Amino acid sequence: MTFSRKLTLLGSGTVLAALLLSGCSTGTGDEGSGGGRELPTGDEVTTTADSALHALLPEDIVKKGKIDIAVDIPFPPMAMFDDNNRKIGFDPELGRLLGQKLDIDVSLNKQAFDSVIPSLQAKKNDIIMSGMNDTPERQETLRFVDYSMGGFAILVPEGNPKKVGTQLDLCGKTVAVQKATVQGDLLRQMDCGSSPVTVMELPLDTDAQTALRAGKSDAYVADAVVAEYVAVTVEDGKAFEVVRDPKNPAGFNPVYSGIGILQDRSDLIDAVQQALQALIDDGSYQAVLERNNIAAYAIESAEVNRGAAQ
Repeated sequence: MTFSRKLTLLGSGTVLAALLLSGCSTGTGDEGSGGGRELPTGDEVTTTADSALHALLPEDIVKKGKIDIAVDIPFPPMAMFDDNNRKIGFDPELGRLLGQKLDIDVSLNKQAFDSVIPSLQAKKNDIIMSGMNDTPERQETLRFVDYSMGGFAILVPEGNPKKVGTQLDLCGKTVAVQKATVQGDLLRQMDCGSSPVTVMELPLDTDAQTALRAGKSDAYVADAVVAEYVAVTVEDGKAFEVVRDPKNPAGFNPVYSGIGILQDRSDLIDAVQQALQALIDDGSYQAVLERNNIAAYAIESAEVNRGAAQ
């Protein structure tokens, strides 16, 4: 069983300083680019264009001149805004690298997580880069170019007053999660006998964090990368702590996460898959993981729909 919506673990309390960049390019508004190319800037990782990969792009994308990417922001440290309103974090930065490799602009479009799939169906966006878990249910609509593997974590108040140590310790407790994520359904499916989990679903992930901080919930469940980030940044690391599983350093029940693309877009899927493999081969993919302190969750090759095999 897994609760994970997104990616996984963070290793350093210095992540915020590492992520905040100087400079701001054009084309970084909430609804995408307005004119300038969305390229890496400051100390972001860069790569080189590949004309053979560009040739794989579907005609409609080439004609449009960009790939529209749905990104749920804020979801730190996967995606957030810096002081100049530039989108930063693993998903935006990897998205820019894919654009560089494919020699095409990308538009990073702020999109609520519960509407990222409908935004593809409405042709507002072309791909999803929002730490989305590759699950059999989502594969009914999407194909995933998997880009990470990791688990979920449980965040509790400092001192762990309810003594939560395992998943089953959540039985009989109120647990906050973000709406439309995998966590809510799986919490409800837990075999807790006469003491089920009371699931508190809230619009934003940050709302779920606030509920725990205010004492309205006993725990908060999210991908470990988010839980770790919250634990080290809120109140200088004195508000929360992460329930850790020493047998699973990558988080409880690790799963694949990846780039979601509609099933009928086979040409775009192929282009993105080969571009991600090129980023793995040239080292820039690993560099982006390391830059965002999530190197432990790397995949070795760019493959599609590995979540079905879990």
